[in-house]
Parts: sequence; C-alpha cells; structure tokens
Amino acid sequence: MLRNTCREIAIGFTRFCMEQHIYNLLLAIFIGALSGWGAILFQHILQGTQFAFYQNSHDILTFHGSVSPWKLALLPAVGGLLVGLVVHFGASEAKGHGVPEVMAALALQGGRIRKRVALIKILASAICIGSGGSSGREGPMVQIGSSIGSSVGQLAGVTVMHQRTMVGCGAAAGIAATFNAPIAGVLFALEIIIGDFGLMSFSPVVIASVTATAISRSYWGDLPNFSIPTYEIHTLWEFGIYPLLGVLAAFAAVAFIIVLYKAEDVFEKLPLPEWLKPALGGLLLGLIVLQWPEAFGVGYGTMNMALHSQMTGLMLLSLIFVKIAATSLTLGSGGSGGIFAPSLFIGAMTGGAFGWAAGQLFPGIAPPGAYALVGMGAVVAGTTHAPITAILIIFEMTGDYKIILPMMITCILATIVASALKRDSIYTLKLRRRGIDISGGMEQNILRALKVKRFMTSEVTTVPESMPLIDIILTFKNDNVPYLHVTGKTGQLTGIISFRDIRPLLREDGLHYLVIARDVGTRDLVTVTPSDDIQKAMRIMSARGISQLPVVESSGTGHVVGALRQKDVLMAYDKAIIRRELEDF
Repeated sequence: MLRNTCREIAIGFTRFCMEQHIYNLLLAIFIGALSGWGAILFQHILQGTQFAFYQNSHDILTFHGSVSPWKLALLPAVGGLLVGLVVHFGASEAKGHGVPEVMAALALQGGRIRKRVALIKILASAICIGSGGSSGREGPMVQIGSSIGSSVGQLAGVTVMHQRTMVGCGAAAGIAATFNAPIAGVLFALEIIIGDFGLMSFSPVVIASVTATAISRSYWGDLPNFSIPTYEIHTLWEFGIYPLLGVLAAFAAVAFIIVLYKAEDVFEKLPLPEWLKPALGGLLLGLIVLQWPEAFGVGYGTMNMALHSQMTGLMLLSLIFVKIAATSLTLGSGGSGGIFAPSLFIGAMTGGAFGWAAGQLFPGIAPPGAYALVGMGAVVAGTTHAPITAILIIFEMTGDYKIILPMMITCILATIVASALKRDSIYTLKLRRRGIDISGGMEQNILRALKVKRFMTSEVTTVPESMPLIDIILTFKNDNVPYLHVTGKTGQLTGIISFRDIRPLLREDGLHYLVIARDVGTRDLVTVTPSDDIQKAMRIMSARGISQLPVVESSGTGHVVGALRQKDVLMAYDKAIIRRELEDF
C-alpha cells in the first residue's frame, strides 16, 4: 500500500513537471515573438532617429561627405543630452551596455526587471546610436528581450527558477533576432546570462531563439550580416600564424575593457549632473568622428571594408585605438548601447592589421580580410570570456564553415590570455565594481543587497576612556552586555572591551582604580557603517573570529550608532535562504 502511494505521488509530480515544462515552452514562444518584433521595431526607430539627425539612415561612409562638419561635431552631443534626460527620468538601468544590468537582476532580484526598462532602452539606445554614438545594437536588444521575458514571467506568475529561464529566453531571442543567429543566441543566454545548460532551461531558450529568428528572417530575409569574400586556407603553415592573432586579440580586448571602465571612472568623478555627462561624451566623440567617420555608430560598413581587404594597414591599426576611445567616451559618459558590435569592430581592425603585417612577411598567405574575420570572433571571446558564443556567432553571421578551425584556435587562445590578464569579463567587471560577484551564487548576492542598518541593534553601552577598571566591572555586571564601546572626548570610538579582556585583572584589587578603559581592550578596530552590506560584515567576522562589530556613522566621525551581532548576520543569511526556497517552491 505504501509502495502504491509513493508511486502515485511520483507519477503526479512527474505529470506536474511535464505540464509546467509545456507551459514554459508556450511562454517561450510568446517571449520569442515579442522579442523578434521588438528587434524590428528597434531597428525602425534607430533608422528613423538617424534620419532625424542626419537626413540619412544608411552607413556613415556613404554620406559623411555631404554632412556639414559642425553637424558631425555637435549632433552626437545633442543626442547625448537627450539620452541623459531619458535615462535620468525614465530608468537608470538603461544606461550603459545593458547586459550587466540583466545579470544583476538575475543575481539579486530573481530575474525581476522593471517593465518600463524595455521602452526606455529602445528610446535611449536609438537616440544614442542614431546621433552617432559608438556602440552596438545587441546590448540594447539583450536588455529589451530580457525585460520582455521578465515581464511575461511576472504576469504569468512563474517561480523564481523559471523566471530566470524567461529572462534567458528574452536575451537569446534578442541576440538571435539582431544578428540572425539562433544558435549563438541560445549559447549567449546559457553561457553568459543564465549559466545553466540544464534541459529545463535549454528547451525554452531554444524555442524562444528560433521563434525570434523566424520573425526577423520573415522581415529581413535569411542573409548574413556581413558580405564575406571566399575564405580559404592557402597553406597549412597559416595555422601557425593564427595563435599569434589570438594573443594579439586578447591584448586588444583587455585594452578595451581597461579604457572603457577608466572612462567611466573619469566621468563619474566630474562635478556635473548625471544627465549632462552623456552630452560631454558626445561632444568629445563628435571631435573624433570629424577626423575618423568610421567611428560613427555601429560601423558595419567599415567592418565590411576590412573583410574585403579594402583598407590600408595603417588605417586598420589606427582604427583599433580610435574605436576603443570612441566607444569608451560613448558608454563611459552614460550613453546607451552595446559592446558586442564595438568588439567585432575592434577585432576586425586588429585581425586586418595583423593580416596585413603577416602578408608583408609571408607573401602568398590569405588576404588581410581573412584575418579580420577571425579577429572579430577573437576579440569578442576576449572581452566576454565566452569563446563558444564568439565562434558560433561569427559562423552564423557569415555562413562560412571554413573559418571554424582558425576561429577555434584564436578564440580559445584569446579567452585564455585575456582571462589571465584580466580576471573579469567586460560584463562581470562592471558587476564586481558594484560589489556583485556572480560566481558567489544568488544567496551570497542577496546578502550583498541586505544592509547593516536593517539588522543592527542601536542598544550599545559606551564608556569614556577615563573610566576606572572598577566601574568597568560594575558596568558589565549591571548592563549584562558582552562588549563595551570606549569613546574619546569628542564621542568617537577608540576601543572595544570584552569581559575576556578584564578577566585577568579581576583579582588585582590594587589595579581597580589605577587601570582605566584606555588601558584595556582592543584598539585595533574593525567597523562597519549602516550602509555596508551583510556580506561584508560576515567576511570581517569570519576573518577576525569575532561575534560582534561596532557600527559607526558613515560620515567619517567615528561616532558609534549601534552594533551588529553574529546572530543578526546568521538570521539575515537564514532569511535569504528561506526566501529563495519559498520563491522556488
């Protein structure tokens, strides 16, 4: 009888899981369809925005000669000003390249993204790129698709575990529809966004990616994003050259990451309103575009020229640094757009310059365009630390299987070297700078979101530095506290006394009036502020082997405002775990 009951329970649970899986697949189709149409809408708005600024919606290389120099210099600043206002009053998450914001939402909020983010991201990115901002379309589409997936999941009332999958569906659909690359969209979502290749996540993500690609292909056709000449390996010796390109691409990728976040730091320190900083970045970008119009916008036209070996080696080399600077100014100042297309651009120039130099040394090898193609994937792999996604996206965007072998060599080597030089990818570094460690798991990141002020106690006992030992003993006896906080003349914290500190002196009657609070206890203090997170407090307690931390004012005065006890930290951790379990139930 017990065996039959267990069998019925197992059958019922299996049926429930299958029904839930089918339900998720239906939601994935809906998310894929909305994301596919969202990509089409975004492209129309982007073209319309560029036409409004320059009366032309084609690549800059076809019309920059007919545009007044003052327009090229000033309109990116006007676009930056509009972007700053839209982001400031609309949704702060729309600033930057978008993917880290999605990853943060998965790590800290269980995949919940505000519904307005999709609309604000479309508008902000279209204005930024359309006015000349040096960024890409894929980051906005990842955030737009993820926002759609999150909204659908919230409306459908799915659990946190499935909510994360819905966000991944939107991200995959956004990449797939933007680049006409369904396989790469799936790998991007699973390798970078979700980090889970399980069947329950894999199936809906695939369905969403396929649906979005079908919609985008019905509108734009099944054509590669780039015009690729015939690619051939002229000699087996060339396989000995490609590893060098992988190392060079890694250096270019790391340089891009460093300069991008250095620019972000510089703009962060400027004493200007946040909404005005993108205008300054746009003004500086405009000065670059005057000299190098190739840095304008996404830059697909320039990449196609590099792929067809239509650029000189010096121009290819110079555009590596120009694009890094242009994109860093655009996104570092607070503009909106992606880093995937700039990575492709930098990779094409890096590979093209490398191929040109190799051709000078070894005549008869493949033309520079072949190395530009491989370099595109290598720099993407170096910046994202996602070589599988980089390999497949270049393959799908070009439709040429012959590039797979050199692409595999360079992308893997670029990832290895770049990750050795820079621990974090261009996405995770932004999160780590905010104190978010994706590798720590959701529970750890929840603890980072909990602040000390929520769990500290304001009931602390303070004593002056001049208090004699006899009064310290009486204070411990009367107040029944484990610690006394020693304060100076101005009220600042100068030491901590525990009962263990005074125990050796209890039998020394002659010292009861000679020893004062300044002479006992610990003066090597470690404190936290109310705005610090619980994760930081837990790390300090573990390293010091203590059960309580004093909480001081964040203004820097050192005045004690409370104490954080170990049991409070453990309670916060338990709450984080229990909340996660209940949300997943």
